[in-house]
Amino acid sequence: MIMDNTSDITMLTLSGLSGETTNRMVIFSLTLLCYFLILMVNISLVLTIILDHNLHQPMYIFVCNLCLNALYGTAGFYPKFLLDLLYSRHVISFGGCVVQSLVIYSSVCIEYSILALMAYDRYAAICRPLDYHSLMKKQNVCLFTCFSWIIPFLIVLASIIKTSTLKLCGSHIDKLYCASWVIVKITCSPGLTNTVLGYICIIIYFFHFVYIFLSYVYLVRTCVESIESRGKFMQTCLPHLMTLLNVTVAVLFDVMFMRFGSADVSPMIKNVLSIEFFIIPPIINPLIYGIILTKIRNRIRFILFNKKVIS
Repeated sequence: MIMDNTSDITMLTLSGLSGETTNRMVIFSLTLLCYFLILMVNISLVLTIILDHNLHQPMYIFVCNLCLNALYGTAGFYPKFLLDLLYSRHVISFGGCVVQSLVIYSSVCIEYSILALMAYDRYAAICRPLDYHSLMKKQNVCLFTCFSWIIPFLIVLASIIKTSTLKLCGSHIDKLYCASWVIVKITCSPGLTNTVLGYICIIIYFFHFVYIFLSYVYLVRTCVESIESRGKFMQTCLPHLMTLLNVTVAVLFDVMFMRFGSADVSPMIKNVLSIEFFIIPPIINPLIYGIILTKIRNRIRFILFNKKVIS
């Protein structure tokens, strides 16, 4: 990142763990266990989908990308957090802080883009079954998937690059990890551009949420009229709705506390709410899809018990 004209401050202090000394090793052990579980469930689901040609269908490809994004996003948080738990000083270079912020923010945006694709896929499968194969042919799925990663990444990158050029007047980050808005708060002059870019990003992905929510409302109304469609909705759409709720609640807590949080809230509560996105969705989402989606569940049973399971 370009830093020549920003400031002489090159190292930042993460103060989210300040005061936590007695239970440091307990937290480290639980965090390591949590990260191992995240790696295990997501990698298992990714490999299950990649290695089984019967699962090379749009819905499962999107689920696979959701798991890959969970691995990408958590890689931006857990290694640094685990390292901080082993040392008394929690510092990070300005460049490292910018990169961490880019990974975490882009992961959140990619998550919503993939969930929007899943909503469209379910709409096409349930409401336009005769056109489904033409709408979701292999080329389209590849194109949609690439866009769901590239566009969110570039949107966040533009905001992060602008933030990285600002002059720093502080080095104290009151958080467990780096976030763009927190970096902006310690600059000498945040400027209107950064604020506008931040709110544009929030608005774009708020509309993603609205689109996803309205898509499923429409699907519910459509499926009520048909027993067959109702069964298809419960099998394939219910996991998506649970994932959407899971991710949105986690993100909403963090955004609200980061932008409008009160100093009266205890540090422990702020820390728990700020890292919920790195704990709950990456663990729960693969379990939801592995349990509810019949083909994935049957494939996992076959791998574990080496016998066929009747759908």
